[in-house]
Amino acid sequence: MQKLLMAHASDLFAALSVAQAPDAPPTKLSRRAFLQATGVAGGGLMLGIPLPGAQAQQSGAKFVYPPSAFIRIAPDSSVTVLINKLEFGQGVFTSMAMLIAEELECDWNKVRAEHAPAAQVYAHPGFGIQMTGGSQSIASSYTQFRVIGASARLMLVQAAAAQWKAPLEKIDTKDGVVIEIGGQKRRASYGALAEAAMKLPVPAKAPIKANAADYKLLGKPIRRIDSREKVNGAAKFGIDQMPANCRVAVVARAPVFGGSVASFDATRAKAVKGVQAVVQVPTDRGGSGVAVIAGSFWPAKTARDALDIKWSLPAGVSSDAQLAQFRELAAQPGISARADGNAEAIKSAARTLSAEFEFPYLAHAAMEPLNATVDLKADTMTIWCGSQFQTVDQLLAAQAAGLKPEQVNLVTTLAGGGFGRRATPASDYVVEAVQVAKAMKAAGIDAPVKVIWTREDDMRGGYYRPAHVHRVSVGTDAKGMPSAWQHTIVGQSITKGTAFAKFLVKDGVDATTTEGVVDSPYTLPNMQVAVHHPDSGVPVLWWRSVGHTHTAFVMETLIDELAAAAKQDPIAYRLSLLDARHARHRAVLGLVRDRSGWGKTPVPKGRARGVAVHESFGSVCAHVVEVSVDKNQIRVHKVTSVIDCGTTVNPLTIEAQVQGALVYGLSAALHERITLKDGRVEQGNFTDFPILRISEMPEVSVHIVPSTNKPSGVGEPGTPPIAPAVANAVAALTGKRLRKLPFDLSTA
Repeated sequence: MQKLLMAHASDLFAALSVAQAPDAPPTKLSRRAFLQATGVAGGGLMLGIPLPGAQAQQSGAKFVYPPSAFIRIAPDSSVTVLINKLEFGQGVFTSMAMLIAEELECDWNKVRAEHAPAAQVYAHPGFGIQMTGGSQSIASSYTQFRVIGASARLMLVQAAAAQWKAPLEKIDTKDGVVIEIGGQKRRASYGALAEAAMKLPVPAKAPIKANAADYKLLGKPIRRIDSREKVNGAAKFGIDQMPANCRVAVVARAPVFGGSVASFDATRAKAVKGVQAVVQVPTDRGGSGVAVIAGSFWPAKTARDALDIKWSLPAGVSSDAQLAQFRELAAQPGISARADGNAEAIKSAARTLSAEFEFPYLAHAAMEPLNATVDLKADTMTIWCGSQFQTVDQLLAAQAAGLKPEQVNLVTTLAGGGFGRRATPASDYVVEAVQVAKAMKAAGIDAPVKVIWTREDDMRGGYYRPAHVHRVSVGTDAKGMPSAWQHTIVGQSITKGTAFAKFLVKDGVDATTTEGVVDSPYTLPNMQVAVHHPDSGVPVLWWRSVGHTHTAFVMETLIDELAAAAKQDPIAYRLSLLDARHARHRAVLGLVRDRSGWGKTPVPKGRARGVAVHESFGSVCAHVVEVSVDKNQIRVHKVTSVIDCGTTVNPLTIEAQVQGALVYGLSAALHERITLKDGRVEQGNFTDFPILRISEMPEVSVHIVPSTNKPSGVGEPGTPPIAPAVANAVAALTGKRLRKLPFDLSTA
């Protein structure tokens, strides 16, 4: 998916830039104007680097970015790195700061990190928009941030050389100090040189370290620099924002997606102490709701619950009926997504395996519910939120407020998770907060407002991982090797109707639905893949690892079942289907086999092992699990994980991300599902949408394949293989093949 996005970055930016004339030339800002616009003016070294971006892609000309604020060096030589991604638990404040600090040669103990403001200079260098997603943070910034650090270091060296009248080759740096080699052996701190360095032109070329042996930070286990403030409560998340005189709003939304307010009686709501206004507001997808505004959350929520609202509701989907429809579609010819070889080859197969798989809607269930704080003025607006899509949110918020994007200051805050929910093409929760601010202003209240979603609001508020049905028939030869593969996938398109559809939907096929199947690394002759994208009133969105969440399960459980039918070892069978082009898959399987004791270390009585491997977001990840079953309850005791994600920046971050990803996947495999009845979501909190408990947490070991390749994704690749690995272990233990998530052995 990310390859397609990068190939069409200019198209994406053009589609999203709703508030900018398509023929407008790139805006050239002075340094002062840029710093004022982005709100980062201040002392110290402000470094600007010419980087590729959307404006250059639009104009077709090389665009030299204005001086930006990726680095601030204070007089005490402390270094603040402005991170252009959202920090929502994945560790970018540390890992991305390491990239700059490695080349800057500063004192790591004096390095801090902050979110960058929303501005085009901070756009993803490939996608052309400022965003966090696709497990791209390190992959997209690896060279970019290192060049920025190297350029800053060179500017400091040049400043010292000018002051000392010494040759550049006689000057070095160490731990935030510029040192003269030989001569008078003079020394100067970065803080002392920052002002002079700031006045120098940015070097046209600043070489980065070529030898890993020279690294002081990269590849080393570095503890997170933001842990202390998160532990002591000093860290401010979106939900913690409370500007002076701020009000709090809670919105009553239609119980069926697309519903609108027919009428409402606010008498009881207004009687709640602290309530200041009750207003009707537009909501996402053309509907409307009612916002209650108060001085704090609890009176707003209490009053919201006391509203008497009559809704105008569309006909809503029910999960059982939808599943029946999907099954019917799966049996019918669909839109071709891959067509290799002979479609009739399966008729001559020695053996045929047929299976149907079901996957429910899934909520993102981030620990911090959605929220956004808006301070709307006559000609400016400030928004505080944990945004994954700064460019999109800034543009659509401006449009909603009747302002220009440059009049909107989007302040990215820490976020308590997101998993894709804070990256909606419609910017639903941000635009809704702007609408509340407008309605509040019209009601005569001139103050900022924070819109908070309750857990139930968040769970029932839409944008889910789509539900899917897969129907597959596999033909094998006399030796049990695949000879034909017929595969139909039924599920809603995530990108249809969005700015992403232009390049993610081709010939009617949404690439986010088929990824992990059409590009399978296995040698699968005569492969036929078809897709159905039924429309539904249920809003859908990418969810951690997107299409791989369901495609990996289907592919890896079927390959495992074929291995069992051929009476072959599951890992050996996989290796036989992976040719030399897939050396990374082979290496990952080899390492996970060795580290898990597969085939060598006896499995405790009552347990069995299962394996799965899958590539996503440029990385290959495999899990070997040990499970037991007691009264149809599956217990995962141990997980051995191996990942090849290219060059390692921070092994601790990789380990934590793989652990978190498999927990996320285990929660979905063992517990989670969103169901609807007459259009109403039946789940509302962690009581009926449970996540993995501490008591259920398996022992996990994570192993990283050494690599000199460019870094690839880490945040998502650990999720897809965990459910199939568990299902394969259950099959080895019980003989039951699980084809429906969440797992239910009583019906298998």
